[in-house]
Amino acid sequence: MNTIEQQLWNYIDGNLDATEVKAIEEKINSDVEIKLQYEELMNLNLAFGKIELDEPSMSFTRNVMESVALQPAPVALKTKLNTNIIYGIGGFFIISLLALFGYAIFNIDFKTADFDLKLNADFNLDKYITPTMLYIFLFADLVIGLVFLDYLLRKKLMHK
Repeated sequence: MNTIEQQLWNYIDGNLDATEVKAIEEKINSDVEIKLQYEELMNLNLAFGKIELDEPSMSFTRNVMESVALQPAPVALKTKLNTNIIYGIGGFFIISLLALFGYAIFNIDFKTADFDLKLNADFNLDKYITPTMLYIFLFADLVIGLVFLDYLLRKKLMHK
């Protein structure tokens, strides 16, 4: 909406002071386009004034409230978690940690005066197990272990 149209609407509604009313009347009398726009807005205002407003029935509020009361109350959405998935993930990481522990035990050089134990494999895992891969693996184990611990603690809390 441009400013002249807004000023004309304010003039029609009577929302202007005396100086602004004189300024708008001068614009209407001097400019033909503004006069046509003013006449169109006056006709539109008269048309709006002739329209009858529909009023709701006396019992509208009561009817709406009764229909709302008949609706079932919304229940909290609860997802069902398959415990086999949690146990499977936990089992995988326990087996992974046991395999890592077994690898460390397998490559240990343990020497005593009476007992000499030297276990060493001939295959080269250094090209597969880099420090970066080991850190990534341990970080993922830590995160999933914490998720599993959270699950167990929540389950324990729910039973209380």
